[in-house]
Amino acid sequence: MYKFFIQAGAVLGFLGVALGAFGAHALRASLEAAGRFDTFETAVKYQFYHALALVLIGVLLQAPATPADGARFYSWAGYAYLFGVIIFSGSLYAICFTGITKFGAVAPIGGLLMLAGWALLLIGCLKS
Repeated sequence: MYKFFIQAGAVLGFLGVALGAFGAHALRASLEAAGRFDTFETAVKYQFYHALALVLIGVLLQAPATPADGARFYSWAGYAYLFGVIIFSGSLYAICFTGITKFGAVAPIGGLLMLAGWALLLIGCLKS
């Protein structure tokens, strides 16, 4: 299980850097013209923060001294981060690329999942 979260974090981190560079260079003018550059930066920033958090979850799950209770909460945290990024950053990217602002209605669901991930990480630490 730990490899899955490290791999997911690596993929999200890679894509975060690639999208960030693409947005800052190739898309900057069109994003600024549409008033969406800040939205794009927010999507990349939150994606990257949670990519690092996923790697942390993988490392914590790999630790031999992690009790089963803590590992269970760490796993839940990892899934919450992953789906939170997909929903939150994904909806912001969709707004930026399509101009359809209705995608913003699902962003709070992703944000809540990311918050849940941090709470689950804390609970896992308390259980360990």
